[in-house]
Amino acid sequence: MTELNHLAVAVATVTAFLLSTAWYTAFGARLARLSGAYATAERPPAWTVVAELGRGALVAVVLAWLTREAGVSGWPGALALAGVLWIGFPCVLLAGSVLHERVPWRLAAVHAGDWLLKLVAITVIVGTWR
Repeated sequence: MTELNHLAVAVATVTAFLLSTAWYTAFGARLARLSGAYATAERPPAWTVVAELGRGALVAVVLAWLTREAGVSGWPGALALAGVLWIGFPCVLLAGSVLHERVPWRLAAVHAGDWLLKLVAITVIVGTWR
């Protein structure tokens, strides 16, 4: 992992965090209607910001490694990889929550959109910035 571009990973982590924050802010009212977890007007505790940055950093490191190993070096390949990963992981996992846990499909769709944004942003940044 020492060969990874750590600055690209850091920028991708922060970018994904900011995009996700904007995404969930835009869908806040809809989320509040779909899930009690989002119905409160309270700000989340500060530790959740650290946790989200940590999750984003982990995804960025994995994607930096994966793009390197797959030989992705430009934005077309990065977009293709992000799309395949989005369909293969978040979409499949969220579909399972809709099918088996009765999560409203609209709630799963909001989360899927967030994951699409994050995966595209991270993969393009770490896949093109060598």
